[in-house]
Amino acid sequence: MADNKRSERLVAMTKTLLDQPATIFSLGHFTQTLGAAKSTVSEDLTYLREVFSALDLGRIETFPGVAGGVRYLPLLSQEGILALVEELCLKLRSPQRVLPGGFLYMTDIIFSPQWSARLGDVFASLFYERAPEAVITVETKGIPLALMTARALGLPLVTIRHDSRVTEGPAVSVTYLSGSDRRMSNMSLPRRALPTGARVILIDDFMRAGGTVRGMMDLLAEFQAQVVGTGVLVETARPVEKVVQEYISLVVLEQVDEVQKEVLLAPNPRLAK
Repeated sequence: MADNKRSERLVAMTKTLLDQPATIFSLGHFTQTLGAAKSTVSEDLTYLREVFSALDLGRIETFPGVAGGVRYLPLLSQEGILALVEELCLKLRSPQRVLPGGFLYMTDIIFSPQWSARLGDVFASLFYERAPEAVITVETKGIPLALMTARALGLPLVTIRHDSRVTEGPAVSVTYLSGSDRRMSNMSLPRRALPTGARVILIDDFMRAGGTVRGMMDLLAEFQAQVVGTGVLVETARPVEKVVQEYISLVVLEQVDEVQKEVLLAPNPRLAK
């Protein structure tokens, strides 16, 4: 009977922690909801922490003291990150993803709740130690990846628009030059969307020359924000010189052969360093 009770507690605590990543729960929360002593709850959490660590399921952190508690962070090891990115590359290499004009179809992956959640955990793992305070992206395809990254880190998501909205109040706008097609575009962010001087990470789905990310950085400079990291799902191998320097991509796309229906890409070698 005691074993059954412990199994119930472990399932309930695991469900609670996984449903709200980065949220700190007090031990009192679990003692009240599960009807168990603090010492019992502490033993259960120690067991969960060891299991999660051994199976690379993320990190369970406990905080001692009267105001202490526990939280779950879906952070992956380097091996876990590489395994997931290898799986992603295998999926992206499908000939069915080759579009006319030599483009690569990725929308189904980006807007898949399962894939975007897993990729968000990867970006969270890469940038957690930099102590960001918000996750920034630009509409539209970057939103699912950025949202799941924000969820994993327990941070707010701020979305930059291509035009300002009256319903969002005063906004700051910048004009930037797209690095790939040399086209002028606009970006806008409401004044109330981000506090001055915030530490932020940028998340985007695709980078060719880096013009969009450069535009995001220029806009955030108006908020005196500190960009502590930039993550990109896929970058092209060419041009080699991007207009931004400090970023990390998960996949490097070498070529999309429209005739042979062949996609040449691989995990970013920097992930293994």
